[in-house]
Amino acid sequence: MNDQDRTTPSPIANGTQTEVAVLAAGCFWGVEEILRDVPGVIDTEVGYTGGWLENPTYDDTHHSKSGHAEAIRITFAPAVLSYEDLLESWFFKLHDPTTLNRQGNDVGTQYRSAIFPQTAEQKLTAERVIARVEASGTWKRPITTTIEPPSTWYSAEEYHQDYLRKHPGGYSCHYMRD
Repeated sequence: MNDQDRTTPSPIANGTQTEVAVLAAGCFWGVEEILRDVPGVIDTEVGYTGGWLENPTYDDTHHSKSGHAEAIRITFAPAVLSYEDLLESWFFKLHDPTTLNRQGNDVGTQYRSAIFPQTAEQKLTAERVIARVEASGTWKRPITTTIEPPSTWYSAEEYHQDYLRKHPGGYSCHYMRD
């Protein structure tokens, strides 16, 4: 999928309509590992977005050198998994959205909790879900998840793709919460 295709739903071979979500929730390895098997998720890719440096590398994302977040681009079938459900039932449960620029031992702006809506409808949905999660009282601290404008997607290096499948038992600070 090229950068122009990432913002619009596109049909795939079997005629299923797809949509793309771009989310950041700390280290992208653990986020991908959880989301890849969610019913309705067709494809996942880890990468960098939300910063100012063109063609960043993994090293460029650390210590705020690029402004990019480690993120995941999810292609999903909205007839099976709605964007709202992806956010509320998965995104806000697989990480702690109350720790600013941090997940577990991972600290820095590259580990921020952020939603990069690809459409105006996704932005409205993200705002509604954040308000609902905040009001639910599930989290004892304020939600720090930001809604950021869509920006250029840069795929992470190949060794980061499917990392925890290639390295079972590798580091992850992500798990599903109630």
